[in-house]
Amino acid sequence: MKIFKIKADFDYEIKRSDQVLVEYARVVKKLIKEENLLEFDKAAIAQLIEICVRYAGNKNKLTTRFSVIADLAREANFWAKDEGAIQVTLDHVIKSYYSARERHGMMEDKVSEMIDENMILIDTEGERVGQINGLAVYGSDYYSFGRPTRITSSIALGVGNIINVDRESGMSGKSYNKGVLIISGYFKETFGKDHPLSFNANLVFEQSYGGIDGDSASCAEIFALLSTLSDIPLKQSIAVTGSLNQKGDVQPIGGVNEKVEGFYDVCKSKGISKKQGVIIPIQNVKDLMLRDEVVSAVIEGKFHIWAIERVEEGIEILTGVKAGKKTAKGYEANSVFGLVDKKIKEMYAKSKPKAEVQRKYKAKSKRKPITKSPVKRKK
Repeated sequence: MKIFKIKADFDYEIKRSDQVLVEYARVVKKLIKEENLLEFDKAAIAQLIEICVRYAGNKNKLTTRFSVIADLAREANFWAKDEGAIQVTLDHVIKSYYSARERHGMMEDKVSEMIDENMILIDTEGERVGQINGLAVYGSDYYSFGRPTRITSSIALGVGNIINVDRESGMSGKSYNKGVLIISGYFKETFGKDHPLSFNANLVFEQSYGGIDGDSASCAEIFALLSTLSDIPLKQSIAVTGSLNQKGDVQPIGGVNEKVEGFYDVCKSKGISKKQGVIIPIQNVKDLMLRDEVVSAVIEGKFHIWAIERVEEGIEILTGVKAGKKTAKGYEANSVFGLVDKKIKEMYAKSKPKAEVQRKYKAKSKRKPITKSPVKRKK
């Protein structure tokens, strides 16, 4: 008899269905029986399953990391016994969940403290040209949280190069670098067909001193550049997450719940103005599993969530100015795209004489030297 190896992949999530929910309840019941825990009422079991959905990051799926759920069930049992209860209730499960988060939340507390003390600069009100709030996720698989980060852009005469400071300083990953190159492709596709892009741009994640990866800041960086080129300010009360392709289609991202809640927490700390909110890709709507506090704020109109499919939708929300459609004569006047196109043409006109001189110089330098035949002197 010969023994051979078999490799198998185990999925970390499972599609939600009525049968799966029943099986989940049975897993909890089995744990209760094997470890002599107090009985869980229906609301407690439902809350455990809701936490499973949150860990999966999609409201139509559940995590299969049963060890995490088992730990929460054991801690909920502890809090129930500590209060002298005869069974575990919804409140005990919630307490165990937030207690676990608090024990692992030192980094979140430090970042929040720096934002509150203006050590990390974040605006949640007003308008600024070329400045926007992007959203990032910090932490690990077990515990993660979202916080806004300031992204700025600047432009100068050039040849269409978009320079990312984080990439140039070696602080970005491959996915992030790809996102920046896609931004360059978007501008060439949208504004570079009729005349050259005669500008150089700088993009910066301000006050970022660690590694950056992922392309979820692509939309925010596009909006920052459009604002700089059009000289139209962006609303600082709105944060943005989402990747995009060269055609301007917004694409889904990960960690949407942490990002939305992270910006809500900052706005709450600095003062809710009822104008604040987050722009997310429309594909991520199905992933939303937000805290009850955030859901209530959205229902009451204190906080907003906009879901978009195209770049044009996002820039209109951020500026209050129409994006502008392209006609035979160019983009609509006084629109965002119209002003961007006008600015690029002006920069091209300024750089054109220099370009012509350089072209003539290069053409002249390529000419072959003329050799004259020796002149014969008469005797």
